[in-house]
Amino acid sequence: MPVQLNLLVGCTAVGKTEASLRLAERFDAEIVSVDSMQVYRRMDIGTAKPSPDERRRVRHHLIDIVEPGEAFSVGRFVEHADAAIADVTGRGKTVWAVGGTALYIKALVQGLFDGPPADPSFRSEFRRRVAAEGPQALHAKLAAVDPHAAGRIHPNDTRRIERALEVHHLTGTPISELQRQWDQGRTRYDCRMFLLARDREDQNHRINARVKQMFEAGLLEEVRRLLDEPVPLSQQARQALGYAEVIDCLTGGPDLDKTIELIKIHTRRFAKSQRTWFRSFQNACRIDLAPDTNAEEVVARISEKLQG
Repeated sequence: MPVQLNLLVGCTAVGKTEASLRLAERFDAEIVSVDSMQVYRRMDIGTAKPSPDERRRVRHHLIDIVEPGEAFSVGRFVEHADAAIADVTGRGKTVWAVGGTALYIKALVQGLFDGPPADPSFRSEFRRRVAAEGPQALHAKLAAVDPHAAGRIHPNDTRRIERALEVHHLTGTPISELQRQWDQGRTRYDCRMFLLARDREDQNHRINARVKQMFEAGLLEEVRRLLDEPVPLSQQARQALGYAEVIDCLTGGPDLDKTIELIKIHTRRFAKSQRTWFRSFQNACRIDLAPDTNAEEVVARISEKLQG
């Protein structure tokens, strides 16, 4: 019988953290983070990582597991997540998988997309073009051959743009079409998924407030420290939302005020791409939140549905 897995998912800044802590406390659970950037040590503020106090309150897994100079893949995530879930359930506790990285959620629940192997010559040419033309030019090329994938992938996410273009180059088929194998109903766990959602105006207000708070908490100084480390940031870490813009600011790009506004804009776009992904989670139970909905109310509504 498949292991039971509870998931709490939603766009960035929707309110997952406090709700997940209260759910874990109510159901004697531990939390498995489903976030592609919270895996990195010392990337705390820009990833909205749970605080040390919150992590003492409830045990978390898959946070701070690799150095910022390391690459990290969805395959490695699934391996780590499977091990954590087995550990938690083996101790008789419940698991709540919590996050907003839709690709990781989908891989954890339904399995990895089995695409063609990497083409070194294609990747070398792709990276040359990124350096010469910028990532937006390659994102535009992706939009021309696979608009569905381009709608899900942030224009600065060169790693995923590279893979989508590579798959199209090697197979002649859009990666979004090949990934439809995920939509055949197979699942790796017995899942109960809850999707937190807000209307766009409320969501954007929360995003703007979070970006402001991150800078007040010291995001600029955090990025400076990361850039001073002896091992350079990995390509994936450098492209993290918020970090990429601050790195550009610190290396001769836009001034700080413009950088803050760019991060707000890019985060709102990212939330839009998350919403596109989440529409494919057809079995998720949607929990619509009003601006004044608190975490305790979220927990009460989810608990009622779990017991119903």
